[in-house]
Amino acid sequence: MSKDKVTLMKGNEALAMAAIRYGADGYFGYPITPQSEVLECLEAEMPWESTGMVVLQAESEVAAINMVYAGASCGKAVFTSTSSPGFSLMQEGMSYMAASEVPALVINVMRGGPGLGTIHPSQADYFQACKGGGHGDYHAIVLAPSSVQEMADFVGLGWDLAFKYRCVSLILADGLVGQMMEKVTLAEQRPRRTEQQIREQCPWAVNGRQGMRPKNIVTSLELDDDKMEANNLRFQATYRVIEANEQRAETVNVDGCDYLMVAFGSMARICMKAIEIAAERGIKVGLVRPITLWPFPVDKLRDAARSVKGILVPELSAGQMIEDVRLALDCVVPVVHYGRMGGNVPTPDEILNALTNSFPELQNSK
Repeated sequence: MSKDKVTLMKGNEALAMAAIRYGADGYFGYPITPQSEVLECLEAEMPWESTGMVVLQAESEVAAINMVYAGASCGKAVFTSTSSPGFSLMQEGMSYMAASEVPALVINVMRGGPGLGTIHPSQADYFQACKGGGHGDYHAIVLAPSSVQEMADFVGLGWDLAFKYRCVSLILADGLVGQMMEKVTLAEQRPRRTEQQIREQCPWAVNGRQGMRPKNIVTSLELDDDKMEANNLRFQATYRVIEANEQRAETVNVDGCDYLMVAFGSMARICMKAIEIAAERGIKVGLVRPITLWPFPVDKLRDAARSVKGILVPELSAGQMIEDVRLALDCVVPVVHYGRMGGNVPTPDEILNALTNSFPELQNSK
């Protein structure tokens, strides 16, 4: 696909522009820092005039996610964006969409908590995003961008995966990635799908026939216990297919490294600089950056950790992804957590100090 010229923009803006270029049918959202630029950018671009895309500021996050549920039930490419407190309010709607098997895109640009917390960056929504924050046994595909370019690229990838598996795709970015400005190239404009194309791609979708009962009915309700269990077994079978085929991760300097860092989002970028400093001190450190937080990239992590002496997991949280790291490795390698909270972001030197302080054999390398 051809690309436009390189443009400097925020991660949130790149995400909004990418949605327009994808041919999105609608956005329903509510402003909350640090993701408000998504709605602001869409309003400034006025895609309803150029592509016919609907852009609507809902009265709340609860309203926004249910508007997405309705649009997704019609086979439309619809999405919403929010930040951590708003994401909590959307969990019920996401659970309904998972049970209804409708594809949609949700963006969460995380801020520090609990509660209203701070407007500064965090990664503490990992449990809520990757463990099915709403009720029931469900998963969303979770993509974790670490650059403005990935904020743009993951919009199309998220929708493609959502329609492929009839599930919710979630872009889980921390506030740093949403607010930072970098160069980005945007894909060329795609036309929105016609109603005929939607019917072909989504034969299950509600078609809203006037004057008669719709051909399809989308619902998450099933009062027959055996049928509901059958539904759940079908969902789980789909999740196993996703786990087998959609694990994604970036690895850096993992061949021959003695130690490993596992980090996502902005923390992975800071780890890259820490690894450079470590190399200057003669310490061989590699990085595994999970791109899909669910499904977690178990295979690449196991390969990278095969012969290392220890692993550090830096997070902007008290320690959440580290649980999946330990589960993936079955505790055959020492795994240590380093985290900052409350919107504080560590420096590369802090991360390297955490590594050297965690493993006695590195004490003389400071």
